[in-house]
Amino acid sequence: MAQQSGKLSFVEKAGYSLGDGAANFVFMTMILFQLNFYTDTLGITAAAAGTMLLVGRLWDAFFDPMMGVMADHTNTRWGKFRPWVLWTAVPWAIVMVLAYTTPNFPPAGKLVWACLTNILLMTLYSMNNTPYSAMSGVMTGDVNERTTLSSYRFVAAMIAQLVVGTFTLPLVAKLGNGDNAKGWQLTMGVWAAICLICFVITFATTKERIEPDPRQKSSPREDFGNLLANGPWIAMFILTVSHFIFVAMQGGTTYYFFQYYLDKDALLGFLTSHGLASTATSGGFGFWLADTFGFVLKPDHSNVGAVGFSAFQMSSKVVTIIGVIASAFLARKYGKRTVAIVGFSFATIFLAMFIALPPDRIGYTFVLEWIRALAYAPTIPLIWAMFADVADYAEWKFSRRTTGVIFATILFGLKTGLSLGGAIAGWLLSGYGYRANVAQTENALLGIRMTMSVYPAIFLAIVVGCLFAYRITKKLNLEIQDELAERRRNFAHTAPA
Repeated sequence: MAQQSGKLSFVEKAGYSLGDGAANFVFMTMILFQLNFYTDTLGITAAAAGTMLLVGRLWDAFFDPMMGVMADHTNTRWGKFRPWVLWTAVPWAIVMVLAYTTPNFPPAGKLVWACLTNILLMTLYSMNNTPYSAMSGVMTGDVNERTTLSSYRFVAAMIAQLVVGTFTLPLVAKLGNGDNAKGWQLTMGVWAAICLICFVITFATTKERIEPDPRQKSSPREDFGNLLANGPWIAMFILTVSHFIFVAMQGGTTYYFFQYYLDKDALLGFLTSHGLASTATSGGFGFWLADTFGFVLKPDHSNVGAVGFSAFQMSSKVVTIIGVIASAFLARKYGKRTVAIVGFSFATIFLAMFIALPPDRIGYTFVLEWIRALAYAPTIPLIWAMFADVADYAEWKFSRRTTGVIFATILFGLKTGLSLGGAIAGWLLSGYGYRANVAQTENALLGIRMTMSVYPAIFLAIVVGCLFAYRITKKLNLEIQDELAERRRNFAHTAPA
């Protein structure tokens, strides 16, 4: 590998971005629909599903550091991290379908099936996404170029999230033709094929350029030990756990908010008056959606919650993409840390405000989400660019390049947050009295509202506190970049061509 650290081509940045686009077909399905799939299609209780998600995701979280060590010690002509994207592509696609297959088992058997397939899918996710994420730290050493690369990555991720949030439920309805279990299996088959293609393109279009000092000796004990002396890593680790508790809680319960809390007549009126839904017999855009994706109201309007949720997700992701595109400009002007503090602070306030929304104020619900998404969006690529900065900080302070370990332990925090967030959401819903596929009590509705607004907002507030403790300012970041560039020039002649 050449020891380069400059500009990246559009093709390479776009190709790299497709890897995270593919990952989000699993990630967002997991965040938005997995809990509901387990309770309302597979037939597992909310409490059991929450516990199962905790166990599966905690295993996955503990696997990440092991994966980071394996990636750091991988040496091929394609690099350390890039080959894993290719090696895991086919198994990922197969298990992705199995994880959303409903076998004809008794309840205990279904629980075991869900647990095993979820663990296997999350293990493959780690084997793919941990090295993929670390690639951003070795493709270029330019901090501004990394921010741009991260923006490309998350534009692709947001497009994938838009597709998943908008079209998953309509495709389940269309392909299942009344059989939700069949619909889920076939829909995930479509998403899996897209993932496979994207991973191959990512592998083919990217290149690793930053190498550790060839004199650096392997020492996993030292690598992990240095983390506890790395203040920015500690801040980002706690931030990541709290952030993804928020993501899992809010994302996993928003569908319940549409399905059970919002007034169905008001939602129907809003969707039809704004051209966001239609019946299969009408013409225009609604008919095209019905014919192509099944994005349509049933004659009895029984799926108005699902259609409303899809429209909500679609519009939210469009706004989010705008914010993600703006993130690179904002970071160059004000610094990543400052932009992240402002964005997360406003997102915390707007998220908590959802608790005050009456069930018939559908327009307010959509507008509040657009404002929240616009505030939150610039933070998405910036925190991932900050992880690469933490890897630079570690190399600068300890003279050891441990990109895989840094990203793996951050992903450990991510998976731990998802585990806790998903489990807490399931436990809270169960504690408030939620029961699947029936009208909810007032207490259960309160639980749904709190779990998608106030409770996750508390964890966003913790994120803001962590950012104030994060010490890598824009000025220090540039100093580290310059000093590391000089160090790499000094040992470049010893690196393989």
